[in-house]
Amino acid sequence: MDDRLQRPLTDLRISVMDRCNFRCPYCMPRATYGEHYRFLAAPERLDFGEIARLARLFAHAGVRRMRLTGGEPLLRTGLPDLVGELSSIDRIDDLALTTNGVLLAQHAAELAAQGLRRVTVSLDTLDPDTFRRMSGGFDGLARVLDGIRAAQEAGLAPVKVNAVIQRGVNDAHAVELARHFRGSGVVVRYIEYMDVGNRNDWKPELVVPSREIRDAIAARYPLRPLPGAHRGEVARRYAYLDGAGEIGFVSSISEPFCGDCTRARLSSDGVFYTCLFATGGLDLRTPLRAGAGDEELLQLIRGAWRRRDDRYSELRRMPLAEAAPRKIEMYYIGG
Repeated sequence: MDDRLQRPLTDLRISVMDRCNFRCPYCMPRATYGEHYRFLAAPERLDFGEIARLARLFAHAGVRRMRLTGGEPLLRTGLPDLVGELSSIDRIDDLALTTNGVLLAQHAAELAAQGLRRVTVSLDTLDPDTFRRMSGGFDGLARVLDGIRAAQEAGLAPVKVNAVIQRGVNDAHAVELARHFRGSGVVVRYIEYMDVGNRNDWKPELVVPSREIRDAIAARYPLRPLPGAHRGEVARRYAYLDGAGEIGFVSSISEPFCGDCTRARLSSDGVFYTCLFATGGLDLRTPLRAGAGDEELLQLIRGAWRRRDDRYSELRRMPLAEAAPRKIEMYYIGG
């Protein structure tokens, strides 16, 4: 099942929670998402049975890799039970989770026992003061590192660390992240600061191009490029020449990869989005709860994907005749 640009649907990111216990300025700035902000009420979110049913339909439509996201997915009570349901779906080759890591130590073993394959932890710096600033005031660096160790001990391998790099904020700490995790089995992926959503005050001058970080790391720890593992992989991978593992770079700003994007997203309230930078999506919760059959829902999914022509990161470089429409916030559909 290809879209208008002949890109197949193979990857689905499922947001299970729109809330988060961090207030990272590039995702959920505290000035907007304060104590009076209205998040989804529990009945507005898909329950686990509804998520599992849609996941099976997406698998039937071609999805082979699924990832649970948020907000912070580990805030969702009983998440290992959902993992158990999803891990039993035929045709799904990989089931992963993205988390800020604060609650990971207490859940890693159960998640692995229920069938989770891998975990990615968002960690932008190892400097405590910068961590506090980038998490919106949360003092939990030690708990995140404990979570990474617990995930490794539970066999959730390889553990990946996603670091969003911003000019003048944490770019000076990028090489230290590589040094710390070299030889540990943890794969660090450096992500260019993106203009996701509308509220993070993104500016081009805050972007640190991947090549700059790569060159700084390679000057200290020589690297060699690695081939991609599968179509649609967004990270450019490099191995340390001395065999101490690998790192990756996600370069949506400097090297857009829209032409090979095979990812879709399902929000926690059941809206299907075909792009991280989407301005709208397809409501699946309403027909699901109105009694639609599997074939009807499958046709809705197929129709939305076949109409897809998203390539925002490529178009970003082109002048716009008018103001760009407002995009969906990242906390709502996952990164």
